[in-house]
Amino acid sequence: MFLITTGIDHVNLQVSNLEKSVEFWKELLGFDVLETISEQKGAIIGTQAAMLALYEKENLGRIEKHGFSHVSFHISNFDDAVQLCEKKGITILYEGVVQWPYSQSLYIKDPDGYEIELSQKWGGAIV
Repeated sequence: MFLITTGIDHVNLQVSNLEKSVEFWKELLGFDVLETISEQKGAIIGTQAAMLALYEKENLGRIEKHGFSHVSFHISNFDDAVQLCEKKGITILYEGVVQWPYSQSLYIKDPDGYEIELSQKWGGAIV
């Protein structure tokens, strides 16, 4: 027996500035604030397809990975990704679009230094 998953429910990130992070995700992926958690300086943001739980932590500084590499989002309008990121002044990593065997990815940094992968094809088209 095993548990059957239908997807990742959400990713929980500590952020240095909740308002700035909410704005970043809204402008990049169109995420809405779904719930505000005032007592913990937090918010659940996203869409029906993907959600993030963001919690502000004082003196967070830049993120050390500690085993965490990145979080990836499938982007249906991937061809617009580079232009939008450049327009927003978002840091693009690895000299631009990375070509994989069946897909392409763009790697960027969020305001706290988390690495984000924007993927052309769901699951890199390996499933």
